[in-house]
Amino acid sequence: MSKVYFVGCGPGDPELITVKAKKLIQKADIVVYSGSLIPPPILKLCKKGKLHDAAGLVREEIFDLLYNNAKSDKLVIRLHDGDPSIYGAIKEQIDNLEKKGIQSVVVPGVTAFLASAAALGTQLTLPGVTQTIIVTRAESRTKVPKREKISELAKHKATLIFYLSVHLLSNIVKEAVAGGYKKSTPVAVVYRASWNDQKIIKGTLEDIVKKVRDEKITRTAIVIISDVIDPKTYEYSKLYDKKFSHGYRKAKVK
Repeated sequence: MSKVYFVGCGPGDPELITVKAKKLIQKADIVVYSGSLIPPPILKLCKKGKLHDAAGLVREEIFDLLYNNAKSDKLVIRLHDGDPSIYGAIKEQIDNLEKKGIQSVVVPGVTAFLASAAALGTQLTLPGVTQTIIVTRAESRTKVPKREKISELAKHKATLIFYLSVHLLSNIVKEAVAGGYKKSTPVAVVYRASWNDQKIIKGTLEDIVKKVRDEKITRTAIVIISDVIDPKTYEYSKLYDKKFSHGYRKAKVK
């Protein structure tokens, strides 16, 4: 039996794939990939393997593909956009494979909210503004605990990032304001971050819904609510302050 690799291939730009992920895809016998979310140039890296589009498959069919081929000692990859650990539904697959005696390996990838921050040319934590990032999704078919309601998370006034939620932007705005964000708080919506057709819409909680509606964006976008998008003021980092020693810099962990 071989292992199953859950591989993140990055947000869209084929050059943002990791070296490890690229090598695995090139050697793979079986690649089960996440439909149109995976750029064609990355799929073309699979020269000798067989590709299976997971968009038309249900959970049990995906599991059978992974299990049966790993059992036959083939190099099997479950290929995810971005990073597999963020809304990737990998835990259930890993647990079920383990019950059948198949080990799994997770290979991280660059996720869309980081590509979005890069597209915006900003940092998500800014001294004097916020040192906290909250990554979540708006409630719809997938329920969220009461303590994780948008209005509750908004109380922190941190950088608030939404996946899989742009179609619920109107509700996000209402809840964010109810939780304490000012209507003047900057918002950015990044559509298909790092793809060739990437689009950035910037506004505030007061006008972002109309701007996004005018652009007809209803999916495949990251929503970021934070003053870091357009800070009125911020502090310089203490890390490179002349009063701080080099030893402190060496101890910095990311």
